[in-house]
Amino acid sequence: MLAASVAGQVHAQTTAFPGRPLRIIVGFPPGSSTDSIARASAEHLRLKLGQPVVVDNRPGANGVLGATEAARAAADGYTLLATNSSGITVNPQIYKKITYQPERDFAALTMSVSAPFILTINPSGERTASVNTVADLVALARARPGQLTYGSAGAGNLGHLGFEMINNRAGIRTVHVPYKGGSAAHLALLAREVDAHLATPSAVPTIKSGKLRALAVTSAKRWPDLPDVPTMIDAGFAGFDVPFWLGLMVPAQTPAPVIQTLYSALASMRDDANASRQLRVQGAVELMDPKTFAVRIRAETAAWGEVIKRENIQID
Repeated sequence: MLAASVAGQVHAQTTAFPGRPLRIIVGFPPGSSTDSIARASAEHLRLKLGQPVVVDNRPGANGVLGATEAARAAADGYTLLATNSSGITVNPQIYKKITYQPERDFAALTMSVSAPFILTINPSGERTASVNTVADLVALARARPGQLTYGSAGAGNLGHLGFEMINNRAGIRTVHVPYKGGSAAHLALLAREVDAHLATPSAVPTIKSGKLRALAVTSAKRWPDLPDVPTMIDAGFAGFDVPFWLGLMVPAQTPAPVIQTLYSALASMRDDANASRQLRVQGAVELMDPKTFAVRIRAETAAWGEVIKRENIQID
């Protein structure tokens, strides 16, 4: 009798879903890549589900604050987490004081986009004006050990880990300058506050305008938007492949029918020209199904665990 009652309650909740406004928590500031996919998703969900969707920015500690807040939310589908790959696959492995565990606290919803980072410098920078290739940047760093700086979206962000991999592979020392999001690091490079940055594809317009110079992309293949820019593998870093993704998750134990309702609405962004265009600014549109997304998360978590051990990366 009790089981039947509980089943009836779950059925009533899921068939009525959604019956009130939804919230998407973002662990990064407005204007960041993660925020951009959250806002595109929120508007699309509003149109598809007929309920307002509020974007709630909780920036800090490379997405840790936002993820922690989302992990505490009720598992009813009304709270979603917009995150990047480092917030799920890396943070729990490098932050000593962290209260959420992705496999325990979250269920995969969809991977919205995937993309490489773009190694960029400012051609008007005093130290980087003559840097045209990765080899030039490495030579400059060797000539000025511990003097060149690079910005990232935060300590533990894949942009941070990726640059530390460059340092270790090339045998150079550069100084990490963490910001509260990728857009802030991008602006810092434009303002010549830092010498380099592993940018996201949202930086393509400033690269094409000549305000920034792209030295390489971190994917195994060249990026279609920058076909003349070599990969890090082309630049002599064998096997260097550091992509990232942006996606959405929900608290663990969210009912499967609710997850399917949310995913079906989000997957239809492919057929919405405006929504698809907004996602495409941030990377290749994926909208991966929850099961496939969960498998990818587990595989990447294991792979990054090996990198973190090898590179000896830990954050207090």
